[in-house]
Amino acid sequence: MQLPELSVYVHIPWCVRKCPYCDFNSHAPKAALPEQAYVEALIKDLNADAHWAQGRKVSTIFIGGGTPSLFKASSIAQIIKAIDAAIGLEPNCEVTMEANPGTVEHEAFSAYRQAGVNRLSLGIQTFADEQLTILGRIHNSANAKSAAKQAMAAGFDSVNLDLMHGLPQQTPEQAMADIEIAASLNTTHLSWYQLTIEPNTLFHSRPPQLPQDEALWTIFDQGTQRMNQLGFRQYEVSAWAQDGYQCRHNLNYWRFGDYLGIGCGAHGKITFPEQNRIVRAEKIKHPKGYMEAIDVRRQLVDIEPQERPLEYLMNRARLHQAIPKSEYQEVTGLRPLDLTHKLQPAIERNLVIDTDNDWQLTEKGQLFVNDVLELLVPED
Repeated sequence: MQLPELSVYVHIPWCVRKCPYCDFNSHAPKAALPEQAYVEALIKDLNADAHWAQGRKVSTIFIGGGTPSLFKASSIAQIIKAIDAAIGLEPNCEVTMEANPGTVEHEAFSAYRQAGVNRLSLGIQTFADEQLTILGRIHNSANAKSAAKQAMAAGFDSVNLDLMHGLPQQTPEQAMADIEIAASLNTTHLSWYQLTIEPNTLFHSRPPQLPQDEALWTIFDQGTQRMNQLGFRQYEVSAWAQDGYQCRHNLNYWRFGDYLGIGCGAHGKITFPEQNRIVRAEKIKHPKGYMEAIDVRRQLVDIEPQERPLEYLMNRARLHQAIPKSEYQEVTGLRPLDLTHKLQPAIERNLVIDTDNDWQLTEKGQLFVNDVLELLVPED
């Protein structure tokens, strides 16, 4: 087992308004944001975990939420500088920040670029005003287009537009229009995923009328073909990119890399090769408790050797590429041959292709990935 690449995820939990489909750890503030107090808590949290870097520098940072663009650019710069001071950044470190198009939520995008953010992810969801209203978004289509244009002009290395499909009352034609508009804005990356109704959301207690299965398949099939025509390549389940613009932070997740989770409710995963140990960490979830706690770690859980095949493949199967056996051995410390034996029923069903150097999910295997993963569930 070897030390993999290291990333840092920073969670900022506030939004102007909680969306009815959102099950993330996010909160609409009831008073002024405790911005500086939270930044200080983040830095304290970071410094407590910095030794887990074990000599590595940080290759990617993702500042997510919530809506990080509610914080001033100077606060974002303070966070990035603290990571550099505590651990160090690789020369080409990718620094992504999520932002929303609502004009009341952010400074000029150029200010965040100057703060050290070099990749922006905009929560557009759709360019259709009717669906934006149903989704509870505070922006409209004109705001979304304007924000995307401003982001492109601000000099980021890459800009992602976050789009949903299968929205209430959405037709295939409307879903395709979202893709056409996004492409016309010259974005380099699209997150395109189907709306799902999650527990503990307003949509779960008051479900909207979603498109029927046939319409959902038409949207996905037509959207896939059109994005390919536009030069976007699907490299993971819900991510499409122009060549060279894949999100390196997410790639590190799916390749079972390490990451420090900083902020309330943040999760991390760290490898300790000398101890043959892989640990998941979780932080106190509520912002107030997080800021007031002496120790913000809620729990540390070991990923035992018998659990690693499933943990690894649950992540790695999201990527639309072969799975190198050498990578599996490096990051799990386990023999590839043992995994091949476990996957044998899937290989016989043509869900997985086994070669000397890698495993590859077939097109059929991508549709039945849960069947593959069930083979790796540890026995009691």
